[in-house]
Amino acid sequence: MFVELVDKKLVDIQADYEVIFIVDKNLSHRFVGDLGEFDFYSYKGDGVLNLPNKRRIYVGIKNLDLNSLRLVSAKAFNAIKELNIKSVKIASYVGECVKMSFEAIAEGFLLANYKFDRYKSEKKDSKIEKILISTEDYNSKKIAIDEAQIGIDHAHIIAEAVNYSRDIVNEIPEIYTPQKMAEDAKNLSLSYANIECVIHDENYLKSQNMNAFLAVNRASIHPPRLIHLKYTPKQQSIKRVVFVGKGLTYDSGGLSLKPADYMLTMKSDKSGAAAAMGIIMGAAKMELPFEIHAVLGATENMIGGNAYKPDDVLITRSGVSVEVKNTDAEGRLVLADCLDWAQSELDPELLIDMATLTGACVVGLGEYTSGVMGNSYELQSEFKNYASRSGEYLTILEFNEELKELIKSDIADISNTSSSRYGGAITAGIFLDKFIKDEYKHRWLHLDIAGPAYVNKAWGYNPSGASGAGVRACLYYLQKLARNYQKGEK
Repeated sequence: MFVELVDKKLVDIQADYEVIFIVDKNLSHRFVGDLGEFDFYSYKGDGVLNLPNKRRIYVGIKNLDLNSLRLVSAKAFNAIKELNIKSVKIASYVGECVKMSFEAIAEGFLLANYKFDRYKSEKKDSKIEKILISTEDYNSKKIAIDEAQIGIDHAHIIAEAVNYSRDIVNEIPEIYTPQKMAEDAKNLSLSYANIECVIHDENYLKSQNMNAFLAVNRASIHPPRLIHLKYTPKQQSIKRVVFVGKGLTYDSGGLSLKPADYMLTMKSDKSGAAAAMGIIMGAAKMELPFEIHAVLGATENMIGGNAYKPDDVLITRSGVSVEVKNTDAEGRLVLADCLDWAQSELDPELLIDMATLTGACVVGLGEYTSGVMGNSYELQSEFKNYASRSGEYLTILEFNEELKELIKSDIADISNTSSSRYGGAITAGIFLDKFIKDEYKHRWLHLDIAGPAYVNKAWGYNPSGASGAGVRACLYYLQKLARNYQKGEK
């Protein structure tokens, strides 16, 4: 499906169907023409009224903030996606910013159009090919066409990056092994001239003393891969940004085996790495002015005679010793070695790790919200404020000295799980902080995306399954950073 800007009045655009938003229950704005139908159906402007005989649909929207525009576009699309139509037209609805309003509307349609039906014998694809957005605004604002077009262009890029990440996460574990992730990363670099890819195998991991990473992989028949992607901008880079992604292509829990019900959906434990790959793709297509690296720790956590065990002590790449109290707290072990490698090899000016790290984050924040952690409240706040425009829900979780006591070990430098059942998302973040060198402490963010990365029911513009959590948030954040630098604010 393609979203197109059309510099015509809405009435002059030919399309099979028309979408009209009812803003704040205002039933008398310029595009409303079916008041008699409203009376017949007792429509008050706060839901959906589909009029197939008029080839028109009305959808209520509370206000014109960005995520409301995404959500209402998705709601409209979902209501008409099974109709035998090819084109849909809609007016402009501009809130705070022309570029971002058009971007949000287009994203709502494009993200809602995604489905993962690779293994369905019967596929039901929507027949809708085009969404035509008129430059005629419902508030009679004059639309800056160049800004509107940039917004739509960015929406296509962001949706493609999100859907790329969704495909990776949704793919089944039989197919999606660490080698498959490496293959996809290599193919990504072959598709874009400004992306490079280096794949490191288990022998390299051994040479680097990445013993925690290797321990997690020990019982899998699929060898691990450390994947390094690099995007180099055409213009001079204004910052070196490194994303580190947890790439557990499947997590059984290891010898601390998950219950059967909890093992379902564990193909989604690669969501952090998938998000990092989507971000690299989006940055390359947007030509963002940053040197961006993605470091992906790809492995499986399985059971077997060679599995690592509770009570083991692992010596990580940084030299920090870790007592294993639970083999299902494996993601932080992989990230510990990957974060150390990223710092020593890449010298990041901004370091962001992304991981489906803890069930505790889901318990604390719900299924739809990611936790933002780190040592700099200023950096956390900046990220939340800039990235929230993407529509991703983010909450800052603060470290404190008392919680640090909970991951102490009697026989090693640190334990991989807390001695308390409480505060598990934060203590996992504090564990990772142990592997952040002093000079990078205030340049580092940890995003726990365990809640929104994979949800078994459709929500907003996300179908059931993978959402691509982290991709939009980070791309919006980078876009805002770039604009600030251009304005001389940084």
